[in-house]
Amino acid sequence: MPLAAQNTLSGSPLLRLRRAAGAVAVAVGLVLLLAAAGVAARMGWSAAYAAQCLAVYGLGAACMLVGLRGHAPHARFGAANVLTLLRLAMIALLAGLVGRPMPGDAAPLAWAVVVFATTTAVLDAADGPLARSQRLASEFGARFDMECDALLVAVLCLLLVQFDKAGPWVLAAGAMRYAFVLAGRAWPWIDRPLFPSWRRKAVCVAQITLLIVCLGPVIARPASQAIAAVGLAMLGASFFVDLLWLYRRRSTELQI
Repeated sequence: MPLAAQNTLSGSPLLRLRRAAGAVAVAVGLVLLLAAAGVAARMGWSAAYAAQCLAVYGLGAACMLVGLRGHAPHARFGAANVLTLLRLAMIALLAGLVGRPMPGDAAPLAWAVVVFATTTAVLDAADGPLARSQRLASEFGARFDMECDALLVAVLCLLLVQFDKAGPWVLAAGAMRYAFVLAGRAWPWIDRPLFPSWRRKAVCVAQITLLIVCLGPVIARPASQAIAAVGLAMLGASFFVDLLWLYRRRSTELQI
């Protein structure tokens, strides 16, 4: 059997999987719409908040459906991917805050963001074990989870600037993953598979944790800037290690 057929779904199984995943995505989207409408009513914001939340979620869900081919050999979407989809909706609720007018006393909103972002981050620890327990772990699931983490980092960085906890330089942390992907289009050796790494996972957890800490009302400048700078330095160093590893192997053949 050709390698592509072993590692990807196609034809009727892929179509059925996409239909099932699409139905789940629509259901989660409806829950997101109700939640966003409730937040907007509570804060006195216009429908633009809900529209922004849905736009972020819709783009992420569309990318998820496109990537389902990599869920092989599984024909079920699985509870772990449903959980990651819920995390995407939660991140979208946070993304909707970007650009919204802040209340005179922003502390209650900031605390709400801290609690919500922490919950979103903690749920990240459950999807992997859940997928393995159901024997539905896949390259797609790992990639979906990673991209949600990258989106959460980007949104938190934007909120740091909005809450005046750090300067625009902190956006470099949120853009790093996307710059890495774009660089892989220009230099194919960057787009090759990386080795499994606990260092990479630890830095991701530390980065998200530090950004959430910075958003806490009790952390003000310059402390928030210093904490954010530490996170950015850690993330930059981690990406540098991976880039160096890929660069040294750029001339070797890809082993599959």
